Amino acid sequence: MSNTSGQPTLFDAAASDDTMADEKPKAAKSRSGGGGGGAVNAESMAKKQREISVSEFFTKNRHLLGFDSPRKALLTAVKEAVDNSLDACEEARILPDIRVTIARIGNSEKQFTMTVEDNGPGIVKAQVPNVFGRLLYGSKFHRLRQSRGQQGIGISAAGMYGQLTTGAPVRVRSKPGKKSVPLEFSIRIDTAKNRPEATDKVIDWEGKDHGTEVSIDMEGEYRRGQRSVEEFLKLMAVANPHVQLTFTDPDGNVTTYERGTRELPKEVEEIKPHPHGVELGILLKMIQESDNRTVSAFLQQDFSRVGPTVAKEICEQAGIRPESNPRRLDNTAVQKLKAAIDATKIMAPPLSCIAPIGEDLIIAGLKKEVDADFYVATSRKPVVYRGHPFAIEVGIAYGKPGDTLAVTEGGKIVEVAKKKSSDEVLMGAADEPIKLIRFANRVPLVFQQSACAISKAVINTNWKNYGLQQPRGALPIGPMVVFVHIASVWVPFTSESKEAIASYDEILEELRLALMEAGRKLGIHVRKGRKLASEFKKRNYITMYIPHVVEALKDILDLDDKTVAKATENLTTVLEKSRKL
Repeated sequence: MSNTSGQPTLFDAAASDDTMADEKPKAAKSRSGGGGGGAVNAESMAKKQREISVSEFFTKNRHLLGFDSPRKALLTAVKEAVDNSLDACEEARILPDIRVTIARIGNSEKQFTMTVEDNGPGIVKAQVPNVFGRLLYGSKFHRLRQSRGQQGIGISAAGMYGQLTTGAPVRVRSKPGKKSVPLEFSIRIDTAKNRPEATDKVIDWEGKDHGTEVSIDMEGEYRRGQRSVEEFLKLMAVANPHVQLTFTDPDGNVTTYERGTRELPKEVEEIKPHPHGVELGILLKMIQESDNRTVSAFLQQDFSRVGPTVAKEICEQAGIRPESNPRRLDNTAVQKLKAAIDATKIMAPPLSCIAPIGEDLIIAGLKKEVDADFYVATSRKPVVYRGHPFAIEVGIAYGKPGDTLAVTEGGKIVEVAKKKSSDEVLMGAADEPIKLIRFANRVPLVFQQSACAISKAVINTNWKNYGLQQPRGALPIGPMVVFVHIASVWVPFTSESKEAIASYDEILEELRLALMEAGRKLGIHVRKGRKLASEFKKRNYITMYIPHVVEALKDILDLDDKTVAKATENLTTVLEKSRKL
């Protein structure tokens, strides 16, 4: 049915839909028929399925690794290279001396060469291509000990990004010993197979006893200020005062972050998994891979903190004979074993696997890079989450340089002093939010601050109790830098880019306690400073008005100058005592 104008009506449209609905099953039937050339069925779909390599996956999803913008990519590449250098130096017990250089490629403002050189132990020839040209290749993933790198994916991902944006290979120089022959490698990544394609040649590396240098050409954006390479290296120098860092920017400016101590971090030891941190699937896998012939030996040899007595108690509670072969246990028996492990009281894992910075070195690092009036640090005793030991440390630098200070001598205010302000400081103004710097295993976390457990803990702390202003649901206001560090054998990052820490209840609780402990020390200082400032203000009133009072008395009583001076001194003393200054 149509109207007189010839235009279709709603009824025509409905009829058309009904007609199409009748035709749809026929079309579907022809598509699903066995004889058509374009038929789609299980067999044809199976032919299109194939395995993808991890390199292919991260090539398409490089944002997951921190390479989602040119500016962030340049910083991420520097971070990954510096992390590897520090880990290598500390494991070899060498005081790190690291040089970072960023140079423009030609006159381009979008392409740079990032070079990081260290004085570490170097890398043997057979391992260089795999380390820099193969994702998920490394020695740190399965080790339960504190280290900056975890997944074996960072520096190879930086090389993959460079290859993707400039087409240039990664260039690596390595000398694994004083008597070794230095080699230079050119490495490309075959993303389809996640395999390196490398060539090498002998070079002359004068003045270098041992070490590694990596150079990557990449698309990037170089900026200064917040979330820049300079800020990252400055923060790295705060958390690693034993490191000598030299940075050369694209304009040729050289910045040196001097070593604050020659004491290396405590050497950490690898530990075995703790029974309380193992899930059922992992327990099944460990049983199948174990070389032990009895359940008792398996519990004692493959876990930490399990001795003969504890192993016997677990077996009795699970109803399993200690001399049974663990590989012959069925799923039901393994589930009973897991339940018995959870119900048994077992000593916390050893703490030799982590190396916190320590209160003294936190303060030394803050003093080296942050010019402030007051420093305090607190280091909590290590605790455990999911069987993994971790420790929380907090440092505070308070008081912006240039602020007026009341200086006391023997309990009495004698003068007002001003500290010299530096051109570049980490903390902001007195009416701005505090500067929060986050670290995980001594590595600065620059991005995703709002998603991090550390930020949530700082915001949820009531800083008003310690003399600071704090808007609801925000960081406190004031001239202060808050340094928060977590040291752990396995940091629970929220993503592969390692930019934020997951909010485990145990971690949040330790963060809360550490922040409160440091806050109490800060509160004492803030209240004392305000009291001194108030008292100095009152003293200023006395010194301002007493001369006028005495001058008036001079005219009334016709006093000489000597008497006036003595009267001024006596009256000032009396008023100061009355004010208890």
